[in-house]
Amino acid sequence: MDLGLKDKVVVITGGAEGIGGAISEACVREGAIPVIVNADSPAVQAFARKLGDQGARFELLTMYLSEPESCKAAIEEALRRRGRIDALVNNAGVNDKVGLEAGDPQSFLDSIKRNLWHYYAMAHYALPALKETRGSILNIASKTALTGQGGTSGYAAAKGGTLALTREWAVELLPHGIRVNAIVPSEVATPQYERWIATFPEPEAKLSSIVAKIPFGHRMTEPTEIASTAIFLLSPQSSHTTGQHVFVDGGYVHLDRAMS
Repeated sequence: MDLGLKDKVVVITGGAEGIGGAISEACVREGAIPVIVNADSPAVQAFARKLGDQGARFELLTMYLSEPESCKAAIEEALRRRGRIDALVNNAGVNDKVGLEAGDPQSFLDSIKRNLWHYYAMAHYALPALKETRGSILNIASKTALTGQGGTSGYAAAKGGTLALTREWAVELLPHGIRVNAIVPSEVATPQYERWIATFPEPEAKLSSIVAKIPFGHRMTEPTEIASTAIFLLSPQSSHTTGQHVFVDGGYVHLDRAMS
């Protein structure tokens, strides 16, 4: 199926690793041009080299979206390099374990800033360009917004806010023909997830206990499975889909895990 994404410019935060990296690669396969906004690291540079070796068209903006000026600069640079923005994927964030006990009001605010604030800022600064292209916004949320996890108040609140903003923006942007949707992952096999599992005394046992509770196939979701849904939601093939929370999680949130 031709998704109609050829030559479309897609800004992806956290677009060089895990879910974001898979979305960037999916965009390349569909002929779109990902503008990858990512804090710099050796892994990010290695990802960019891999895309370059494949002859991919992409842009890499190495910056940390910690301040309004950073988000504004990212959008301005994307426009300077590519002249348009057809879609924004808000993906960057980290489950930073700022809990009610293991935390304080300031660390909670900092977690919201790391995981939600830049979603708003990127959408705000990208909006004039998205109006011109009648583009779309895709927000990456998390099951923690609905299931809770314990010990991660900041991240859960941010992801709950992500789902609320998805519906709010979908309503506000209706007159401009801009669609806004969210993907809600649960347990996804990413480098960040691997680092989290490694913090447990018996990582393999912990992972096995999690996988056993995933109803469909008793396996982790792959980043490519998130990416496949993402590019469909970004594409004209989903032209009448907006304000949706799409769960790509093997049934983790909605199916009875006791029956799996």
